[in-house]
Amino acid sequence: MSIDMSQFREFDIAEYIETAEDAKGYLDACLQISFNDWLQALGDIAKAKGMGELAKQTGLNRENLYRALKQGANPNLKTIEKVLDAMGMSLQMVIKEKNCT
Repeated sequence: MSIDMSQFREFDIAEYIETAEDAKGYLDACLQISFNDWLQALGDIAKAKGMGELAKQTGLNRENLYRALKQGANPNLKTIEKVLDAMGMSLQMVIKEKNCT
């Protein structure tokens, strides 16, 4: 028995990010895994928001925005800050808890 794979489509997280809370939760979860996963999540959220609209809000060129947020990219902090600001978010530093040993 074989499965007809044409009935399946690729999962796209961007289809499920509807609110700022969804975006924050996704970013928080990915940051616990790795910074690269966090950057990927930022790109997914940008895609959900719409790259064209995000480009207008950030003042960044749409193509450069795609390049900065693609998997494996290394965007600078200023770009990340502009993207987060356009999404209504900001970076925040937290003091790590000391290990109790």
